[in-house]
Amino acid sequence: MLRGKKVVLGVTGSIAAYKMANVASMLVKQHCDVHVVLTRNGAEFITPVTFETLTKNPCLTDTFDRKDPSVIHHLALGQSADLMLVAPASADILGKIAHGIADDLLSSTVVAATCPVIFAPAMNTYMYKNPIVQDNIRRLKSFGYGFVEPAVGHLACDAVGVGKLPGEEILVEAIVRKLRDKEALPENTLKQDLSGRRILVTAGPTRESIDPVRFITNHSTGKMGYAVAKRAMERGAEVTLVTGPVDLEAPEGAVCIRVATAREMYRAVMDRADEQDIIIKAAAVADYRPKQVNAEKTKKQEGSLVIELERTRDILAELGERKRQDQCICGFSMETEHVLEHSRAKLKKKQVDMIAANSLRESGAGFGTDTNHLVLITAEGEEDLGMKSKEDCADGLLDALGRIWEEKQKKQEKQEKQEGLL
Repeated sequence: MLRGKKVVLGVTGSIAAYKMANVASMLVKQHCDVHVVLTRNGAEFITPVTFETLTKNPCLTDTFDRKDPSVIHHLALGQSADLMLVAPASADILGKIAHGIADDLLSSTVVAATCPVIFAPAMNTYMYKNPIVQDNIRRLKSFGYGFVEPAVGHLACDAVGVGKLPGEEILVEAIVRKLRDKEALPENTLKQDLSGRRILVTAGPTRESIDPVRFITNHSTGKMGYAVAKRAMERGAEVTLVTGPVDLEAPEGAVCIRVATAREMYRAVMDRADEQDIIIKAAAVADYRPKQVNAEKTKKQEGSLVIELERTRDILAELGERKRQDQCICGFSMETEHVLEHSRAKLKKKQVDMIAANSLRESGAGFGTDTNHLVLITAEGEEDLGMKSKEDCADGLLDALGRIWEEKQKKQEKQEKQEGLL
């Protein structure tokens, strides 16, 4: 995406500096030419070697390169780059730039820069809220500098509040968005076509207890559902992720509801269903649970053990029954045989708009893989997405659901107009 683009990362003295290694890596993977300016205080938290290894460029800490005194880096970097991101941006660097102080390589580079500059503040809550710091931020914004607002969370100083450096994906997204606005990068670099849409995604397995030690579950890792939630977030949607027990980090900015059992997932989904535009049921929810949960550990005994099971509530079917005319519902169907036949029957029975079908028998399309092969089934037909990464599958799924949702809005508007004429 970013081939031929040069981005300068300015890293200051903050515990959050460790995140910038991943930001640099993510940009390099998109073929971006990344250069890092590290302050002396920043070097107390992360070493120049880390950035040099990731970017294959020197990590600069001094105003003049003693190996080549003819290169004046504070002029060369900011005037040859396409964009500069200062993150974490300390109160010190914000104050310096706001008042034109350039007494080290980073502040000199920012002051001399002719490219767009974005700041991502990160500091103690009370420092961030200090009226002097806030005045400096307003002053910088008035000069045209961009900002990535800090997140709210638990800080290294044990305070809880605003001041946390946003996640790496949010920082990379800010860079890509700014470059797209500046250079008219291709639209698919960072779609925002789902802006304002409210999307609920379920992901992962459920666990149904047999006793305090054992439970019934399945092999779902949540990767597909999390990929859908991540891409929906990146494309501008307001995302609620209802997730079973998985070893994955929820996309930053999504509302994450963690559940364990099918009953808990049912309640979490149904409590929020009415306010959603699109619901995507990617979770592997248990169809059955033990009818009796033993209060104590089940002891080994002679002969066989029989566990009586009872049905769990069918979340997808209930969503299909109660969906609004302007609401879009999508279920998933993982099959071991007769994939299309069984999935189309599921589409009709559950009364939903789409079923995303895949086969457990196909290599690369089962549980725990980074790829998938989805066939999107609707009343009108089928769309085979082919074998792709789960993020690319998520994009294809969201594209199709976006089209269905738009059609529903047009039909509703037409119906309202006709009713108005009557």
